[in-house]
Amino acid sequence: MTKIAIIGSEGSGRTSLAAKLGKKSTAADITMYDYAKNDVVMTTIDANGYPKSVKPLVTALQLSDIALLCIPPQGPDAFAGECIMALDLMQYKHGIVVLTKADTSYPYAQEELQKNLQKILSPTTLANWEFVNLSTESFEGLDEIKEKIFELDEQVNSEYEKLNDKPVRITVDQSFNVTGIGCVVLGIVEQGTVNAKEKLTAYPADKPLEVRSIQMHDEDVKNAPAGARVGLALKGVQSKDIERGFIISEKEEVAESLVLECTLSSFASPLKISDVPHIFTGLQSSPMRIEKIEIDGKEAEQVNASQQCILHLSGSHEIAYRQQDRFIITNLDAKQRFTGYGFVKE
Repeated sequence: MTKIAIIGSEGSGRTSLAAKLGKKSTAADITMYDYAKNDVVMTTIDANGYPKSVKPLVTALQLSDIALLCIPPQGPDAFAGECIMALDLMQYKHGIVVLTKADTSYPYAQEELQKNLQKILSPTTLANWEFVNLSTESFEGLDEIKEKIFELDEQVNSEYEKLNDKPVRITVDQSFNVTGIGCVVLGIVEQGTVNAKEKLTAYPADKPLEVRSIQMHDEDVKNAPAGARVGLALKGVQSKDIERGFIISEKEEVAESLVLECTLSSFASPLKISDVPHIFTGLQSSPMRIEKIEIDGKEAEQVNASQQCILHLSGSHEIAYRQQDRFIITNLDAKQRFTGYGFVKE
């Protein structure tokens, strides 16, 4: 299954492109568009709640494997820059830069825009992403985008195949009650192969459960591999027990407070003692107060752009995680809200 995030600033043409890639289904702070024909099943996610909030952007990227970064002819604004920063901090692998509204510009101007963007992207994980021009009216370029999406999806699938034998881990993005069935969740199998009748636990609530049945693309299946978007009917829990961001697995670490080994981006505003950045991992997020900063083994009052440090963070909201999980640090009061990344200190 192909999972795509369409991101960019307001007016970048992202929503028009999303509507061309599928039929609109669920809509909230993110909007999903579904497409199924023959053997092709594709879900496109428009982070429509961004840039008002960074959470829809993070959510769309975490639920997808391929990103389409939309840039209009006037070039990247501060929010497009923020999208690039988010992709880089998350070490996002696969994507395409879509130069939207190409029919409102000139070929020379489009070439110059691409050259300028290549300079901006060269030090990031987007350095080797391909560019596609897309018309606003005729949508010339759409077939090329689809072709490149499917090429990238082959790489994504080969990466997921290597994860099928790992312990099951599922990220939940929706939970609801279905009459006659009970609790149903929708989510992504991050790793492992989930089987019907399998006993697992929902974290951070530590709720034991059994997978009653599994659906993929509205069809009942006995198991689902890594990378699949699934609907799970669950036994032993109620929908009110599970929220977006919960992880279903055999075992997770759960904590309110964290000690992270962090690296700040080169564009980050300083972080100081008592600041309350917003911390994201997967679809979970929590405001956490900085209690202590360590730089090179010494306590410090603040940490600046491009510096590495250890942050001692206290929160009031439990987060489920594993040692290898990447945490994204944001400062919601800063002009550039994506600040850095970190891992739990061993």
